[in-house]
Amino acid sequence: MDTFKAFLKRKNIEFSARRYGIDALGAMAQGLFCSLLIGTIVKTLGQQTGVSFLADIGGYAMAVSGPAMAVAIGYALQAPPMVLFSLAAVGWAANAEGGAGGPLAVLLIAIVAAECGKAVSKETKVDILVTPAVTILTGVALAKWIAPPIGAAASAFGVVIDSATKLQPFWMGIAVSVLVGVALTLPISSAAICSVLGLTGLAGGAALAGCCAQMVGFAVMSFRENGWGGLVSQGLGTSMLQMPNIVKNPRVWIAPIATSAVTGPVATCLFRLEMNGAPINSGMGTCGLCGPIGVWTGWLAPSEGALARGAQAISPTGFDWLGLLLVSVVLPAALCPLLNALCRKLGWVKDGDLTLS
Repeated sequence: MDTFKAFLKRKNIEFSARRYGIDALGAMAQGLFCSLLIGTIVKTLGQQTGVSFLADIGGYAMAVSGPAMAVAIGYALQAPPMVLFSLAAVGWAANAEGGAGGPLAVLLIAIVAAECGKAVSKETKVDILVTPAVTILTGVALAKWIAPPIGAAASAFGVVIDSATKLQPFWMGIAVSVLVGVALTLPISSAAICSVLGLTGLAGGAALAGCCAQMVGFAVMSFRENGWGGLVSQGLGTSMLQMPNIVKNPRVWIAPIATSAVTGPVATCLFRLEMNGAPINSGMGTCGLCGPIGVWTGWLAPSEGALARGAQAISPTGFDWLGLLLVSVVLPAALCPLLNALCRKLGWVKDGDLTLS
């Protein structure tokens, strides 16, 4: 056993929730962002402006989402170059075989393939053959074997969440908004979670509301401590920057969470706000304005997953735009500081508790 542990340490193979559930998952979201998400935005922009060149560029970026995710996961797992480059084929196979649940299949299969490749890396004199062969054969074999059921299960779970939100828009609006919003601020990837579950439709709208409540809420309510730099870094970057402060005083999280519990049902019940763009947008919030842009792209050209669930392209009305603006920016910017002021009055939050280090 000691020999095996020594081997794993030498190979930098670490079986831990942090490495797989935080590092790999977060990297996967970045890979997805740099391919499918940006590709969708550019393609939609090209289609709506009639610039075919942009539409082509977006299509190429979207096509390599599987390899981008797998290589990003390998990078997070600190895979050596031969393993890292071989994961491109693994990601393509897992994403293709996984269908609508491709991102989850890529996450699981790329982790296994990367660790197998790391285990044999530089162990033989023909490493240039053995390492890519083991990585690709392991990954593609798993993709053919388990990716379809993984994809079907993830897709089915996403359908359950979407259906439950349609049946119970108030309570599910609260639940989805709060949970996804909390995931966004935690050191895990809400974007990857939404992508894995294929979270679109009304549930995607609730997820967007929760993420925006966290990002805009923290940005505005901490303005007195962090100024314009903090406003931009949290409002257009990530509320994860507040995690050290949350650890020190968890009560600073009350206002954003309570705000998400309000904006979630506002999105689902009042405005019937649906996220029919790429599912990753549901967990992006106002990061680079990807959440609102995802709603816009979903109005004009719904994603494949959204189309499979009955979504249709629409011409947005003034009411649709009003709902998007209120849920994404106005309500979080107004409610969160008010709730935080109450927490301050109760002595739960004090000056300096929200200062970014």
